[in-house]
Amino acid sequence: MTSTQVNPQKSTSGGNGTTPLIRLDSVTKVFLTDEVETHALSGIHLDIRDGEYISIAGPSGCGKSTLLSILGLLDTPSDGSYALKGHEVANLSFADRARIRNREIGFIFQSFNLIGDLTVYENVELPLTYRGMSAGDRKGLVTQALDRVGMAHRAKHLPSQLSGGQQQRVAVARALAGKPAILLADEPTGNLDSRNGEAVMNLLKELHAGGATICMVTHDERFAQHADRTVHLFDGRVVEDSRVAA
Repeated sequence: MTSTQVNPQKSTSGGNGTTPLIRLDSVTKVFLTDEVETHALSGIHLDIRDGEYISIAGPSGCGKSTLLSILGLLDTPSDGSYALKGHEVANLSFADRARIRNREIGFIFQSFNLIGDLTVYENVELPLTYRGMSAGDRKGLVTQALDRVGMAHRAKHLPSQLSGGQQQRVAVARALAGKPAILLADEPTGNLDSRNGEAVMNLLKELHAGGATICMVTHDERFAQHADRTVHLFDGRVVEDSRVAA
C-alpha cells in the first residue's frame, strides 16, 4: 500500500466530477473571547464524496473538533461556505439544522452519550422518534442497526450493564439506525482500551466496506491509518491530504 498526496490548499477527494456529498470552501472559524481573536480554522477547502472513509488528524488544538462541529451542523463558520448534498447549509435556521442533523448525520462521540435510564434499544430508537415514525418502522431500523454492530442480544440492558466497548457499539448503532448520509466520529476510541479501540475501528471499517461514508477525528496516527484518506490539520489549516492507494 502506498500514500499519495494532493494539494492541501484545495483538498478534494478526486472523484469523477460529480457533486460531492460535502463541500467546504474557504471555511474560517474565529472565536472572540475578551477581545482576543482565536482563529480555529483558516481557509479550509474540503470535499467528501459518497462512500469515502476519511480521517481528520493533527495535534491537540489544531482545529479538528471545530471542523467536525461545523460538518455536523453543531456550529457555523465565521466565513466561507458549506454545502451538503449540493445545498448551502451554513445559514439555515436552528430548526432546519436540527432536522438535517437528525436525518442526514450520524454522530459517534468519544464519551458515548448514552442515556443511563434508557435501555440499549431505547437509546438507539430515541432519534427516530423525532421523525414521527411508527413504532413498527422504528423497530425494524433499531433491530437492523443492533444486528450490524453485534449488540442485538443486549437490547434490554442498560448502559451501566455494558463494557465501554459495548457502549460504543450501541452508540454506533444509534448513529446508523436512521440511515444517515454520513457518520461523524469524534475520537471514537478515546475512552477505550487498546483492545476495544481496535474492535471499534474494525467495526467502522466493516461499515465502510458496506457502503457507509465516514469522517473520523483522531489524534492517534494508528487509527487514522484505518481510513482510506487522511486530512492533516495544523494551526487550523489543511497541511496534507493523502490517500491510501493499492
